[in-house]
Amino acid sequence: MFLDEKYRGSSFAEYLRVDHPDLLPDFRHVDFTKAVLMHGTTVLSLVYRDGALMAGDRLATMGHQVGTRDVEKVFKIDETGCMAIAGVAGPAVEMARMFQLELEHFQKLEGHDLTFEGKANRLSFLVRQNLPAAMQGLAVMPIYAGFDAEKGRGRIYKFDITGGRFGEADYHATGSGGNEANSSLKKSFRQNDFSREDAIAAAIEALIDAADEDRATGGFDMKRKIYPTCKLMTKDGVEDVSDDDILAARERVLAKHEEA
Repeated sequence: MFLDEKYRGSSFAEYLRVDHPDLLPDFRHVDFTKAVLMHGTTVLSLVYRDGALMAGDRLATMGHQVGTRDVEKVFKIDETGCMAIAGVAGPAVEMARMFQLELEHFQKLEGHDLTFEGKANRLSFLVRQNLPAAMQGLAVMPIYAGFDAEKGRGRIYKFDITGGRFGEADYHATGSGGNEANSSLKKSFRQNDFSREDAIAAAIEALIDAADEDRATGGFDMKRKIYPTCKLMTKDGVEDVSDDDILAARERVLAKHEEA
């Protein structure tokens, strides 16, 4: 909606694009071909009995070197949903922040929250806006997951660099270790009887398997006490899984591997 040639709709991103384009990043005339950029690596999401889970390792790489060992890749977006990021870390973190503002802006203007489908559409729009940067190597590959109150269950959406969105009924992983994590989840996933503990263990096992095969995926750094990030999304909201629960899941996975 426009009034006096100014944008008056409920999209914060569109408001910036129309009225304040100078506040948006513009990478169209920048040559990144020789730059060594920081990349986030493996993130995943799965649905379980009470909702959805999202997890990610903590390592970011710069070429063949460690960029940082404790980056956050899983962000709480609102009271029922989270976004995980893989790809070039800078634009990915900015997209997560913009997505948070987008949903908050809509709620304040309209007086109610978007539907789960509507939230996925808004993230799709943000990914599509990043396409010129993605074509220069600044790709962002997010996952959006949360508890859909209308359907009473957890749901997952994945995206491609053009903004295409695709629903996943069970699980999805992306990033440099995404294939290995998907293969691990495929073996262990049980939707109907996956408890909270089962879901956490499956996610941790998938990240351990990914780290074993992919050098860019970080595992457990026991010396520095840096562990994967894990969040649960249920009808009661978003819960951060504690380090104690993550370590307990790791012990469960290691015991399972020893038995095998």
